Amino acid sequence: MSTDGNKKQFWKRNAAKVPGSIQHVYGAQHPPFDPLLHANLIKAGNKPPPTTPGKPKKATTFQEFESITSDAWDVGDDDDELLAMAAQNLNIEVVMETANKVMQRHFNLKLTSPVCLSAALLTHPVFPSTAQSAGEHAALHRQRSLPHRPPVIPLVARMADQNTSGTPAMTEREASRLDKFRQLLAGPNTDLDELRKLSWSGIPRQVRPITWKLLSGYLPANAERRESVLKRKRHEYFGFIQQYYDSRNDEHHQDTYRQIHIDIPRMTPESLVLQPKVTEIFERILFIWAIRHPASGYVQGINDLVTPFFVVYVFEYIEEEVENFDVSSLQEEALRNIEADSFWCMSKLLDGIQDNYTFAQPGIQKKVKALEELVSRIDETVHRHMQHYEVEYLQFAFRWMNNLLMRELPLRCTIRLWDTYQAEPEGFSHFHLYVCAAFLVRWRKEILEEKDFQGLMLLLQNLPTMHWGNEEVSVLLAEAYRLKFAFADAPNHYKR
Repeated sequence: MSTDGNKKQFWKRNAAKVPGSIQHVYGAQHPPFDPLLHANLIKAGNKPPPTTPGKPKKATTFQEFESITSDAWDVGDDDDELLAMAAQNLNIEVVMETANKVMQRHFNLKLTSPVCLSAALLTHPVFPSTAQSAGEHAALHRQRSLPHRPPVIPLVARMADQNTSGTPAMTEREASRLDKFRQLLAGPNTDLDELRKLSWSGIPRQVRPITWKLLSGYLPANAERRESVLKRKRHEYFGFIQQYYDSRNDEHHQDTYRQIHIDIPRMTPESLVLQPKVTEIFERILFIWAIRHPASGYVQGINDLVTPFFVVYVFEYIEEEVENFDVSSLQEEALRNIEADSFWCMSKLLDGIQDNYTFAQPGIQKKVKALEELVSRIDETVHRHMQHYEVEYLQFAFRWMNNLLMRELPLRCTIRLWDTYQAEPEGFSHFHLYVCAAFLVRWRKEILEEKDFQGLMLLLQNLPTMHWGNEEVSVLLAEAYRLKFAFADAPNHYKR
């Protein structure tokens, strides 16, 4: 691998190609690896006999991989602009008070079982301490990854775990947390700062819908105004439907609608999104958003961002598993409320990251570049290993930014992750960078075991998270929060 001084950036090798058109983005939703469809790749991917270290044959290996993926994105010449990140943090007194308590509990105690660790993480906000000594900073740079444990499937669905399997029996501590949420939400004016603090380490399923609506800014903190706001916003959304939806077959909009119609069946969980009623709802939400945001239009990947909101708001009306629930059995008024609420909350989310989806997708380019520099500081060994085999961050991390890790994690984990993102200032645009960095070094051992380009790319695009639950997500978030404060002195391009 050439040195940094003379390395030719990946995204400058084909500068003539410009991604990010308002038409769909191929590769943003790269499907899970299918052995039947990629038999040639499996054959080609057999480990070669040991050879002496040397520069891999770049053209051969890349062309082989390029034949089965299009996640390698070319960008323009704006790569000198670096990521602008928000410097706003939680109240420092709150962070310090909680950090001293929780980090003592989480990082210093010898927890002897996954159940103990899960209980500690789920019942307390996991805020790493900002008051680190010089020795602790040195230890940070020596640390290479999160603790590696095999995936654990929780035997009992915990209250804060969005596993869509009905309401399990609550522990006394969980019942206490739920009571705190309900007391906070019952007041005439909800204290949003307190709600964020309480939500950071997970939101009980019973109060997640109202909490998400408040944290996203869709509903006001004043309880008396909420009903009128909901009525007005829902009426406004269906006004958009009447005004714009019939134009979906017009020449000017038919390409957008056709691409939405193609992309929805590729989403997960299939048992939910393939229901005709759900497909119809998603098509309306995405088409109306695209029409109202001509600067970006519809871009593949936006479709995934509807699902968590839709699933959470369905839980306002059902108790059973959403994957096996016939959504069309809900009353028409409930379906209309779910649709409108999902549209507005998705719109609020996208308002903060819309530069991810405008022409040439500059927001994603900047975030990927920032991720590369951050990982080089966190774990230089992993960074150099990927450099040696000429793996570009844009080839795998584009999807992490474009889909907010939704293609790397089960839906239950995404919903738990979004609890924290909505509690964290600039969570989707700022904190997500640190989550991606922690997520990458979480797989340090597996990454270093791969000794060729193909193996690394297949690993990074098919990470084994299928059995992840609250415990793994909570550890990931704890590490991300620690990184955020440990690298508070990062260059200005991490901050706005």
